Amino acid sequence: MKPVEIKKDIFWVGAVDYVSRDFHGYSLSPQGTTYNAYVVKDEKTVLFDNVKEGFLSTLLCRLSQVVEPEKIDYIVCNHLEPDHAGCLPELIKLCKPEKIYCSPMGKRSMEAHFDIEGWPVEVVKTGDSINIGSRDIHFVETRMLHWPDSMVSYIPQDKLLICNDAFGQNIASTERYADEVDRAVLEHAMTEYYHNIVLPFSPIVIKTLDLIAEMKLDIDMLAPDHGLIFRGDDVQWCLNKYREFAEQGWKKRAVIVYDTMWHSTEKMAYAVASGLESEGVPCRIMWLKSDHHSAVMTELSRCGAVIFGSPTHNNGLLPNVAKMLTYMKGLRPQNKIGGAFGSFGWSGECVKQLTEWIGDMGFEMPVEGVKVKHVPKHDTYQDCYNMGVEIAKALKEKCGE
Repeated sequence: MKPVEIKKDIFWVGAVDYVSRDFHGYSLSPQGTTYNAYVVKDEKTVLFDNVKEGFLSTLLCRLSQVVEPEKIDYIVCNHLEPDHAGCLPELIKLCKPEKIYCSPMGKRSMEAHFDIEGWPVEVVKTGDSINIGSRDIHFVETRMLHWPDSMVSYIPQDKLLICNDAFGQNIASTERYADEVDRAVLEHAMTEYYHNIVLPFSPIVIKTLDLIAEMKLDIDMLAPDHGLIFRGDDVQWCLNKYREFAEQGWKKRAVIVYDTMWHSTEKMAYAVASGLESEGVPCRIMWLKSDHHSAVMTELSRCGAVIFGSPTHNNGLLPNVAKMLTYMKGLRPQNKIGGAFGSFGWSGECVKQLTEWIGDMGFEMPVEGVKVKHVPKHDTYQDCYNMGVEIAKALKEKCGE
């Protein structure tokens, strides 16, 4: 368990969680994840963030190869979520730091999670800085990226931004840098992370990126608290990718998301897909019994249209579809065209309810939904095909075709 020197006298001392598949209880992490922590050795030695409970021994093993834990002078808590501050009480007992730095909201979060009586907590705000010898640490609050307490720490002498959950990915590997892994794998992990965690805060992402540009921060390394570190030319690539994610531009691709009881709704999904295909719009069909809701959101990041299908179940939607809609609505995707279809046995509320959900998310609906009693026949398949055609035409217009 070796530490990794990422800059002169600055070390990664985090933990790699190879077995994690459930990230924060709501999103998948198919490649595992990391809990990154960093230590800076100067006249004052500073530990930035820590690790999830259960990984303290790993952190201490790496940390002790750099500096004796008792010689940590300051602890900086950029973010108090348990995967980055889970071992804070144990570390404070061991290190007995002179000061613990956090944002104003960070102190509130710290008080909510721990008994902090007697802790040497010092609150810092945007614009505040401290000197630790040959280095300065500048603090910038990044509220709601993605918690109210979030902040980043910038060390100008090293052109290093320690950026907590911003720019993170769920990748467990022995590599520490983004340029050491396949770019497609990296980009998929970034997309997956952003669109299941950061997406609702996209307006704040844009403001933060603009603030970084206005402050003229000279950055040649981004060190997030999850995943791989960006260095050199990859820094600007990463910043550009986040802006692209946040702007949510129109894309000529569709995803059809459905669940089914006796396959009638499933058959309708394939007919809709045929209509999209006929107009040159690629699409993917995702069955919610086999595709996790976080995988759907990752696919949606590449799509300008999402079309939902569900049979009527107890005067409502099938549970998997209702769950997917609830999850998607909370993430607030923008610039989407929607559609609805489904089958029913006697009451037939499914399409009406799907339409209401889609409308509540602010999606445009260029064509009425299609529903059928029991089993679709030729006329229903034609209606589904036509719906796919009309959605494709509307999407292509949005994309400037």
